[in-house]
Amino acid sequence: MNSPASPYRIITVCTGNICRSPMAEFMLGAALRIAGLSESAVVDSAGTTAWEVGRPIDPRAARVLDGHGLRSHQHIARQFEPAWYFERELILALDVDHYGHLREHAPSGTEEKVRMLREFDPAVAELDHLDQGIEDPWFGDQSDFETTWKLITAAVPGIVAHVRREIAAYGLPADA
Repeated sequence: MNSPASPYRIITVCTGNICRSPMAEFMLGAALRIAGLSESAVVDSAGTTAWEVGRPIDPRAARVLDGHGLRSHQHIARQFEPAWYFERELILALDVDHYGHLREHAPSGTEEKVRMLREFDPAVAELDHLDQGIEDPWFGDQSDFETTWKLITAAVPGIVAHVRREIAAYGLPADA
């Protein structure tokens, strides 16, 4: 962490930051609030490319989130910045391509911060990273976004448990 008083910072990363990573950001943010960790942990998202920078969340992703009570219309896509390797404690890749890109560009000493999001899903935690990815729903239809929701949902409890352990190790309090 940047300092003992800083929140534990998480970033979710996909290709363009309009489908998978913002879905994961809003889902994980809600789970952290429910778990009483929103004062000690924060989550944001970005893409590995600049293809979608400045654009809103994909309407199909927004529909899924809205259907679960998560408002995402303020989201604006952005590209991952190298400084964030040092400013985030956990960098969650949504697919193996993102994982490889992030690890390849990680400055020395920050590589271990990069993890596959689905490493935290007990059903696939022991699988190779190649088998832990979430395919880009952008190429599909609304049902592909529902599948993305389900795959992220399965990993969220494991991420929250990991963050809770990390916060405790840093001595940060949970929400009052």
